[in-house]
Amino acid sequence: MLSGAPVSSTLRADQLLDRFFQSSDRQARTLIQQLRQRVGDLAPLIGDRLREADPAGECWRRGFLAQLLTEAAPQLADQAGIQPPPAGWLVARSAAAIDYGPLQDHLLRQEFEAADRLTSAHLRQLAGPAAEQRGYVYFSEVAPMPGLDLESLDRLWLTYSLGRFGFSVQGQLLRRCQGRWEDLWPRLGWKRDGVWTRYPTAFTWSLDAPEGHMPLINQLRGVRLMDALLAHPALVKRTESALAAPKG
Repeated sequence: MLSGAPVSSTLRADQLLDRFFQSSDRQARTLIQQLRQRVGDLAPLIGDRLREADPAGECWRRGFLAQLLTEAAPQLADQAGIQPPPAGWLVARSAAAIDYGPLQDHLLRQEFEAADRLTSAHLRQLAGPAAEQRGYVYFSEVAPMPGLDLESLDRLWLTYSLGRFGFSVQGQLLRRCQGRWEDLWPRLGWKRDGVWTRYPTAFTWSLDAPEGHMPLINQLRGVRLMDALLAHPALVKRTESALAAPKG
């Protein structure tokens, strides 16, 4: 059996980035550790990759590079314009005049617990003044929520989580569980051995969390809120598009 360093470890920095973008999702994720190790060589090139991005699109590879550059070389990150809109590279639109810049900033800096709390606050904003006053959303308040905003929230979580977190990811997992909620909770890491995971201390607020672990939807009131959210037409469309996409 042949042994030695992987071929990707002998690539120049620009070639490694090319491979990261051209590979399937599965293959690209295997390169993440090498990208971390070579961030010094990659830092001058990452800004160009981000400036090439469609600000209205989504790409977890660019989200990861933005996180990597922000963590390892903050001065270069500032020069590359890696900031929340309107100065930053990823636009998250709102039909409800909500500024998603602070949420994007938390996600960019991998402050996932703060991002989760802010996402819950945004859902209450989308539900209306009554939800904000009571501190939680009724399932009946989900259907009127603007699809544009739910899409933006989902895009932000996907972009800054290696494509592993977000409402549409949770929707995909529910379908793979054949709609069985009790099978979904352990996959999300929200329930272990039949016991609900204690919030917030027992949750995993990092990229190492189980797929679909975030954002959190409070299940202590039952499944109707999450069911209504994942059944929103805007999120159904995103879920179905993801399920139909080729898997690498």
